[in-house]
Parts: sequence; C-alpha cells; structure tokens
Amino acid sequence: MKADPRRATAKSEPANSMGAMAAKDEVERSGSKFSQALEAAVRLPGVRINRAAYLRNALKRHCTDEQIEQAIVGSPAAAGIPFEIITEAANTSIKYETAKVTGISTVAGIPGGLAMIGTVPADLAQYMGHMVRIVQKLAYIYSWPDLLADEGEELDEATEGMLVLFIGVMFGAHLAQSGVTKAATMISAQVAKKLPQQALTKGAIYPIVKKVATYLGARMTTQIFASGVAKVVPVIGGLVSGGVTLGTFLPMAKRLQKHLASLELTKPDLRPQDDDIVTQEVVDDDPQESEHASSDLISEDKTH
Repeated sequence: MKADPRRATAKSEPANSMGAMAAKDEVERSGSKFSQALEAAVRLPGVRINRAAYLRNALKRHCTDEQIEQAIVGSPAAAGIPFEIITEAANTSIKYETAKVTGISTVAGIPGGLAMIGTVPADLAQYMGHMVRIVQKLAYIYSWPDLLADEGEELDEATEGMLVLFIGVMFGAHLAQSGVTKAATMISAQVAKKLPQQALTKGAIYPIVKKVATYLGARMTTQIFASGVAKVVPVIGGLVSGGVTLGTFLPMAKRLQKHLASLELTKPDLRPQDDDIVTQEVVDDDPQESEHASSDLISEDKTH
C-alpha cells in the first residue's frame, strides 16, 4: 500500500516549524548570553576608563599641554597629534593590558566581584573586563568619543552595541568591521563627540550589532559557558592563577588596533572643517543592505 505523500507533508510541516522556532530561540539565547557576560564585565571595578585621564597619561611624554587639552576636548586627530605618537601610545596600552591579563588573579579576589557577576563564570568576566579596557583605550587614542559613563551608571544600548562591534573585530568577525567603519564614518561626518545613538539602536548599524552579538554568543555558548575560558582561549598548560596568556589577547588587540588605525576618523586632513559640520545623523541610503548582509561576512579571521 502506497503512503499518502500529503500526509507525510502534513506531518513534516509542524516538525519543520518547531525546528525553526527552536533555532530562533537558540539564536536569541546566544545573543543574550553575550550581553550578560558583557554587562557583568563592565560592572567589575576598574574596567571603565576615564577618557580624559587616559589621554593625558598616554600623551604626556610626547605632546604639549595645549595639544593634550585639544585632544581631550576634540580628539587626538583633530589636535594634529602625529600618527607615529598615536601608534606608540596604542602599542604601550596594548602591552600594558596584555601584561595585566596574563597575570590576573581570579575575580574572587576582588571585593564584591562574584556578587556582581552572578551566573557568568568568573574567569570569563575577568577576561572580558580586560577586553573592554583595551577597547576603550584604543578607541580613545584613535579619536573615538567617550564610551562608558561614570562608575555605577547603567550600560546604555548604544554603547553596548558599539562594544559588541569592537569585540567582534577582536574576534575576527568581518561584519563587525563593517559596523565599526559605518559608525566611524557617521562620527567623522558630524565631527561628533558622541556615538551615533539612533543608528546603533534602531538604524542602519543595529542589524549588524544583532548579528555580531549572536555570533559571539554562539561561540561562548558552545566553548566558554560549557567548559570555561580555556577551550576558547587555548593556552599552554591551561589557566594559570585564573588568568590567560598573551597568546590570544595580544593578536586580538592588534587586530582591533589595525582596523581602527585604518579609519578616516584618525586622519585630521580628511575631517570636515567647522563650517562643514553636519548636524543631522548620517544614515545609509539603503538601510536594508545592513539587515540583509551576507552571513559569510560574520566569518572568523583565521590569522590568529
């Protein structure tokens, strides 16, 4: 007796629908887990970098007080600080943070640390905390506006989206590079002192942020949350004193540095003059292009 193909189709449709729903739920959970880890890291003591204090410290050996103040009020690029000095300051920051992350103790040693983290593994939050620190330092020296508010203030959605993109670049997600470039173009066009809030929360860059967060969350779900940082951050001999080695952190920081250094935002001769400042937020001509960006752009850079 022949099987009725219509019955087979009817049976498979609910199964396919349930499978699609399960996949969608898993995607949403992945992005949520990354956000949870990022928020826990940002709440750790010492993770937030004061932009003005950092720029003063990073540039004091190379620049006049007047140049430094111009860099703080505007940006290092607008202050005309030579690119070689910017590069040297960035390299110094990378070396410092790499040394710190290599020898970090577990977050249990920080007062209130475990209570802040909650369900996020301590080693993961600590490692991500150092990633957020180097993200801020590199962003500030390469002429980005302030990212994080003062200690105790909540992480706003636009800033979280920007941090997602920066960390995505560190992990080699090509789509994250696209998102960072779009944001830099908007800031440069406006000579702005803040992030493009609308684009990062509901505009042209938002779909990119969602895709990158999902990518990062999926990596963490399968490789970190299940068995600790050691699986995603392979080190000889495993974790030492709760820390991780320069074998991964250094090339990841260098990857972000390379991308930030390539952006128009770092080039003072290409920035618009005061009478050319654009007051409106720049948006893509075709925002759908970001929404439907090819998934192959979120591919891991295999150079590390």
